[in-house]
Amino acid sequence: MIEIKRALVSVSDKTGITELCAFLQKEGVEILSTGGTYDALVKASIPAKKVEDFTGFPEILHGRVKTLHPKIHGGLLGDTTNAEHRKQMDENQIVPIQLVIVNLYPFVKTVQKPDCKLEEAIENIDIGGPSMLRSAAKNHKNVVVLTDPKDYNEFKEEWKKNQGKISKESAFRYAAKVFSETASYDTAIATYFNDQLGNRFPDKISFAFIKKQKLRYGENPHQDAAFYEPIFAKSEFEALQGKELSFNNMLDFDAAFHVASLLPKNAVSIVKHLNPCGIAYGDSILESFQLARRTDPISAFGGIIGIHGIVDRETAEEITKNFVEGVIAEGFTAEALEIFGKKQNIRLIPIAKFQEALDELDMRSLHHGLLIQNRDYDIVTREQLKVVSKLKPTEEDIDALLFAWNCVKFIKSNAIVYTDTNATLGIGAGQMSRVDSVELGAMKAQKVGLSVVGSYVGSDAFFPFRDGIDAIAKVGAKAIIQPGGSIRDEEVIQAADEHGLIMVFTGMRHFRH
Repeated sequence: MIEIKRALVSVSDKTGITELCAFLQKEGVEILSTGGTYDALVKASIPAKKVEDFTGFPEILHGRVKTLHPKIHGGLLGDTTNAEHRKQMDENQIVPIQLVIVNLYPFVKTVQKPDCKLEEAIENIDIGGPSMLRSAAKNHKNVVVLTDPKDYNEFKEEWKKNQGKISKESAFRYAAKVFSETASYDTAIATYFNDQLGNRFPDKISFAFIKKQKLRYGENPHQDAAFYEPIFAKSEFEALQGKELSFNNMLDFDAAFHVASLLPKNAVSIVKHLNPCGIAYGDSILESFQLARRTDPISAFGGIIGIHGIVDRETAEEITKNFVEGVIAEGFTAEALEIFGKKQNIRLIPIAKFQEALDELDMRSLHHGLLIQNRDYDIVTREQLKVVSKLKPTEEDIDALLFAWNCVKFIKSNAIVYTDTNATLGIGAGQMSRVDSVELGAMKAQKVGLSVVGSYVGSDAFFPFRDGIDAIAKVGAKAIIQPGGSIRDEEVIQAADEHGLIMVFTGMRHFRH
């Protein structure tokens, strides 16, 4: 057990600190403190000694140096079970410090301010704080270190239970938390500096995430899982209602969010097992939802819906007519929430300003590493399109083809999508052969009574043979948009011309694995 006689307190987040220090003072603990923390304790009539009086050395360099002193770090790092350490501490008039309560300058909050300059960010890099935390955590068999205000009450309860002593098991647990905190802090600084340099792929990379919630289970019920959010998260990912989320739910919510956010206002995406089973945008969110669900109402059952806009009462009523796992949207009206409230198992997640919440990096874990790439957010403009067929598209055709193109990028490869001007009709996803995807997409449309005659076809990659074009012509589609770039492009274009199809090349591929 660790008996505490002296504490060093220096916190930026002063939540609960006066209550904790009042408790310690009442228990006879000597309190050392600095700066604003010292002022807060004095104001609360809690006796404390300034660190500069304790060390005999003043704060200098505008507070940059105040705790970096042998009397501080000797008191934190001295192993009092080691005779040689005790001897050297006595020779240098160093007394042990058994409790450290420190949290760090708010670097992340500082750099998230829109007007934050590099100079301000640098001044909010804590040096003394991490040093004290690391020293205390290293010597956890002699020192208790607290960095999270959420731990104060637990600490006090153990103190009371053990008459002023803390177990070494608790000290070890607090030390582990400290090293996680300092690692996260340093990672945030490194991330900010690399961002300032425009260095997206540095030679060494770390990521700092905060655990937001334990998940219901992983991909399968026998797998444990949790959701972590980056410390620089642009928006809160918080469910307003619904069952506990699973790993698969989170993946589908993310997919539905990305599809809807990169399409025009009012766009609706319905996702099942990471693939859209319907995408549309209309004059209202209700119309968009009805059109998206029309594509594949069977697959939409139990899906997750992404909505680029505010969900109103009418849309909520329509959504709740069938079972859905959840809805992610820019917001929900009070009337919509009332409707959803009658179906408490439906998860509702608001993310204000969809497009501002987009994250540029796509990370995939491997069994022995991490893959990182820029997300596929690039948009093809009208000016970049190359019409390669003899039959030329109208302006309306171009609009429809671009819609098909912006849908197919979200579908697992090999991907084919049939659309009209603003809604999907049939989706062929994840087939090993592109011609199979062509046939699957048409079959899915026909299965629900939708005609693909006169439709627009988006293909995420080039057609390696003319058989895909022949299959598209067979079902009566009107136009095709695809990257081009096959060694058989001439053969594919010739097939389009033979069938009287419009064909447009984008020069960009959208593989999605």
